[in-house]
Amino acid sequence: MVARIVPVEPFDLVVFGVTGDLARKKLIPALYHRQRAGQMPESARVIGCARSELGREDFRKMVRLSLDEAIPEAYRDRDALYAFLDTLDYLQVDARSDAGWPELSAKLRENAHPVCAFYLAVGPTLFGEIAERIGRHGCRAEDCRVIVEKPIGHDLASARTLNRQLAAHFDEHQIYRIDHYLGKETVQNLMVLRFANALFEPLWRSEHVDHVQITVAERLGVEGRGDYYDRTGALRDMVQNHLLQLLCLVAMEPPARLEQEAIREEKIKVVRSLRPIEGADLAAKTVRAQYRAGVVAEQAVRGYLDEEGIDPESETETFVAIKAEIDNWRWAGVPFYLRTGKRMGYRVSEIVIQFKRIPHLIFGDRIGAVQDNRLVIRLQPDESVKLAMMVKTPGPKIRLKPVHLNLNLADTFEDRSPLAYERLLLDVIKGTATLFMHRSEVEAAWRWVDTIREGWSFLGRRPRTYTAGSWGPEESIALMVRDDRTWYEHLA
Repeated sequence: MVARIVPVEPFDLVVFGVTGDLARKKLIPALYHRQRAGQMPESARVIGCARSELGREDFRKMVRLSLDEAIPEAYRDRDALYAFLDTLDYLQVDARSDAGWPELSAKLRENAHPVCAFYLAVGPTLFGEIAERIGRHGCRAEDCRVIVEKPIGHDLASARTLNRQLAAHFDEHQIYRIDHYLGKETVQNLMVLRFANALFEPLWRSEHVDHVQITVAERLGVEGRGDYYDRTGALRDMVQNHLLQLLCLVAMEPPARLEQEAIREEKIKVVRSLRPIEGADLAAKTVRAQYRAGVVAEQAVRGYLDEEGIDPESETETFVAIKAEIDNWRWAGVPFYLRTGKRMGYRVSEIVIQFKRIPHLIFGDRIGAVQDNRLVIRLQPDESVKLAMMVKTPGPKIRLKPVHLNLNLADTFEDRSPLAYERLLLDVIKGTATLFMHRSEVEAAWRWVDTIREGWSFLGRRPRTYTAGSWGPEESIALMVRDDRTWYEHLA
């Protein structure tokens, strides 16, 4: 059964930095898909803004080329393409000066819509300047929203500064801090799995869960972003936002209602309940490392210190493993193992809920090894939910075998699974902030991460190393082995 598509109300979407990779590779294709699905009204306007000298037709040609690269042949629709191109306009606007702003203000007053959203697909250093000029040049609509990408700062102090800059011109309910991981279909299924299935919710607690693993592994290296990445590292780039967001959705208490404020409140409680990792715990509960030369997908790749734009003496980590603990009633004594890295053996993002062993095995040891039940929620590359359980093999004797109950979203549902940005962009237009981060949540996450980062700096130890194409350094394996556990790496 295909879900009924309901068009959103007419809107204006202004995209600053529209000639950059984010807009061309993610935002524009996402909007095209919503146009093709019939969710964008005819009068909607998408206004691209950047410093480049482009005419309207030149911009549309650029968009068409971007769509040719990003959209598979099966989803190309001539009528939808031309309808989408008709929504596009372009203005040359300088975020650091007043050049182009009067023209943007005039454009927005022409056939203005009640809802106007500003997407800041630019570096965070420009957030404050753009927010200020939106107000000063009269660009605000009746219902005005602003969307900002990570990183929201590089530590707690800078995050607070950015939040203050935005708060000076927009109310908190108008600010949408986006994390594309939360737009993935499987991530949203987390709440449905927990709160709509009596099978799971009674077991989703310390009495029945042995531990939780969250892995976000990438095959790619720094890919031309060496200068940025060397100032950031895996802890800031991935743990502070993506992994902690996933942890929150796994660990949060049931909200009183399916409303954005109720859900966000429960997520904030989780971050505030994370036990600080400091002192002797830093060495015992965290691992950081850099990749060295190796082989990824049968291709030889160079080490991190040899990448373009990387300081040869850099101590920036490309891999992080953390044993996190949540100090509350539900999760007391249940470790959450977080792991992320570049140049790993496989591209995968998944959550593993490892259930505890059965208290007494009645079958004996001669009928096959009994594996503990495990729920694996995979976000990418293929979105799926697998439940590992024991069954008897066919035959006259009792022999046990582990099997998976497998829900593959692509196989189960005929309709195309929407891109993460499709849902998130339209949620902004609808005014639904459930999947976006609140200011308090961002700052609480930075507070926890800063303690780890400052502890590493105080210890003064260089990162460990791991071979590109592997699953990280030996120390990350030891992090689990010390607790008599292992990382889940069944990738079939």
